[in-house]
Amino acid sequence: MDAKTTPPPETNRSLPIALLRAREKVMGPIRAMLADVGVTEQQWRVLRVLNERGTLDPTEIAERSCLLLPSLTRILQTLEGKGLISRAPHPTDRRKQLVSITDEGRQVIVDNMQESQRLNAWLRESFGPDKLNALLDLLNELDALERDTGR
Repeated sequence: MDAKTTPPPETNRSLPIALLRAREKVMGPIRAMLADVGVTEQQWRVLRVLNERGTLDPTEIAERSCLLLPSLTRILQTLEGKGLISRAPHPTDRRKQLVSITDEGRQVIVDNMQESQRLNAWLRESFGPDKLNALLDLLNELDALERDTGR
């Protein structure tokens, strides 16, 4: 059978579908936690990145939080409106801005870190630490692959 007539893999062996299923398994409980806080998962990722890395420009925030820049622009407006981040002009490049998490934003992280850690512990215990570490290593390796754009 040549490549043109080979049927696609069954959905339970399809990487995109498997990744989506896994994402929903992991994100479901996190979404429930965040719903109580009034923060979306995308906003949470931005807050986590800023809390972890400090002041950043929007391009780096988008990269580190897996967001497209146009989406991030709206998210930053919302977070600024909630008082969870602040923006300031870049000191040497007036075309750029720098984004920082505020004390209120840090408090959102602190208030929810115990539940976040509990969810992570559940996953580690349920899946097993060795398998979870191997999965994370493989996913990071997959993320680092360079795609050949030649067709």
